[in-house]
Amino acid sequence: MLRRRLLPSLQALVRTADPAGPATEMLPVLDDAFVVRVLDLAIRVGETMLVAGAPASEVTSTIVRMTGVYGLDPVHVDVTYNAITVAHHRSGADRPVTLLRVVRGSAPDHARLQRIQALVAAVREGLGLDEAIARFRSIRRTPFAYHQPVVIASQALLAVGVAVMFGGNWLVITLSFVAAAAAALTQSLLARARVPFFFSQIAGAFVLTLVAAAAPLLELTGWDAAATIRPSVIVASGIVLMLAGLTVVGAAQDAIDGFALTAMGRILELVTQTVGVVLGILAGLETARVIGLGMEAPSTTLPFGPLPLQFLGAALIAVAVTVFNGAGMRIIVVSMGLSVVAWAGYIAASGLGFDTAAASGVGAFAGSVVGVVVAYRLHVPSVAITTAAILPMVPGAAVFRGLLGVVESGQSPSTLLTGFTTLAAAATIGIALAVGASLGIYLGQPLRASLGSIIRTRARVRG
Repeated sequence: MLRRRLLPSLQALVRTADPAGPATEMLPVLDDAFVVRVLDLAIRVGETMLVAGAPASEVTSTIVRMTGVYGLDPVHVDVTYNAITVAHHRSGADRPVTLLRVVRGSAPDHARLQRIQALVAAVREGLGLDEAIARFRSIRRTPFAYHQPVVIASQALLAVGVAVMFGGNWLVITLSFVAAAAAALTQSLLARARVPFFFSQIAGAFVLTLVAAAAPLLELTGWDAAATIRPSVIVASGIVLMLAGLTVVGAAQDAIDGFALTAMGRILELVTQTVGVVLGILAGLETARVIGLGMEAPSTTLPFGPLPLQFLGAALIAVAVTVFNGAGMRIIVVSMGLSVVAWAGYIAASGLGFDTAAASGVGAFAGSVVGVVVAYRLHVPSVAITTAAILPMVPGAAVFRGLLGVVESGQSPSTLLTGFTTLAAAATIGIALAVGASLGIYLGQPLRASLGSIIRTRARVRG
């Protein structure tokens, strides 16, 4: 008797027990028309988020949560670089209900993304399906927040922010604004003509480089400010501008989360558009050399200006990025604060002896951690403020110095090697920014969840 009781007890410690009865589950009564409406709303919300640069994991979780609110469980979601597939298969049904939506291009609109997030929050709080569909249609019909001249002016303001960070005088700041505005206007006109963005990057970088190469001619005016013009600052500011729209953080997150196709698509897009900038600069440098406006490769790293100007420039860059991405006033203010936090992290790490790449990673980490928490509290998209926070650390000056060294190397192997080394260092900084920002987002999410639960507990206690 004891043996019969002991053996089952020991087996229970080692093996899981088989179910004693037949499997049962509660099945909500949902017709196909209702299921299609829910899936259509969710997949359109996911498409809007993916176009705005949100990581694939966030898009997937949003779709699953929205459909779950309306009783659809399980829902299978497949997100790739240019398509979203959603399927719901009820138990006992002959076939699943499957929807596919193609994602056409990327056009960041952070104000729209903010309204989408508010809609998702309302759905999770019990918003009816008919009202949710009506609100989403209203959001989709909302035009971009700013007119095209304002967008071009904000892009030029970004270049001004970079020039201020490097301590440029009034003439360098003015030329940076003019060069960036000319490049942005060129890209805008090419976009209207439906020219692929790769060639638009080449054209913008070419115009920018020619303006910078012609800047030393202003010394003929006799102005004191013209005697200290640094063309490298003008080109560096334009490089930061043309790399501002690249979804580095989103690509890194997708790769870490296991969304290989989406990550590879975004990485390929990053590489292609960066190559476009490189080709445009090389073409501009060669054209300038042919017409007698060649520039000498600088032998040292371009120094930053005084510390207050660095923070001022970082704030200006954040304002510019948020404006030409269509953000509202709340996102603009939050992005300014985060850019200061990220740059403070970079300065602190540099002061402790970290090299430029490591310090950039620390700055991106600090900005993204704070950004994730602040985004939750203020109901703003984390992708919007994180992008603005890390952009001041984009190595535009290093990219230009490396390219200039390659073009002007001539028969000097040492200059050529220095140019490639500088470009490799710039690539390392870019990777450090992506890794630091992604790590900050991952560590910030549980912190955000903990703070959210504490706030909800306090609210219940007060109530």
